[in-house]
Amino acid sequence: MLRLMWTLPAVALVLLATAAPAAAHITVHSDDAVADGYAQIAFRVPTESDTAATTSLQVAFPADHRLASVAVRPHPGWTYQVTKSTVDPPLVTDDGVKVTEAVSQIDWTATGPDTAVKPGEYDEFLIEAGPLPKADRLEFKAVQTYSDGTVVRWIDSAAADAEHPAPVLAITPAAIAPAVAPAAEASAASPPWALGAATVAVLIAAVSVALAWRRTRRRAD
Repeated sequence: MLRLMWTLPAVALVLLATAAPAAAHITVHSDDAVADGYAQIAFRVPTESDTAATTSLQVAFPADHRLASVAVRPHPGWTYQVTKSTVDPPLVTDDGVKVTEAVSQIDWTATGPDTAVKPGEYDEFLIEAGPLPKADRLEFKAVQTYSDGTVVRWIDSAAADAEHPAPVLAITPAAIAPAVAPAAEASAASPPWALGAATVAVLIAAVSVALAWRRTRRRAD
């Protein structure tokens, strides 16, 4: 019993030590990431260091799934720089416009120590992009720089045991039209008098059944 009492706290400390860094990874999120659609995408950046603040973030876009349209939301206290590269074959937007250059990287930099992401804090950097590819995921690579010069590269393949996994955005398949749509359209196409006639017919049938049952009951009595 004494050994067990000493062992359980030790195991708990080990689990906490291994779980804490996982919660501090750079991640990417979206509530409307649907294939062929446009989505607002947020890169969430926590500061792991106890003494230094995050001063810059670099995000590289996947080379195999370039996005034709990318707009950056201005972030107070930070500047950003967009890098583009040639895509071949060109991408085509919803308007039929051919895009020969697409965003390959975005760099965010804090304008000063007051706006850097301090220890124990996190921040989010937003973009709007699309059309999203017909894929189940997009893997971005990120580089995080601290005020003391430390550089952390979040570029490992997203695996359960990866020390610095790259942020991965999950994409939902395009929505499928509801199966009840034709029936709904048929109902909408029916004239109002047809619905009224059907209702009257049902009421007449109900009254007829009730009268027949009453006559049968009297004969039995």
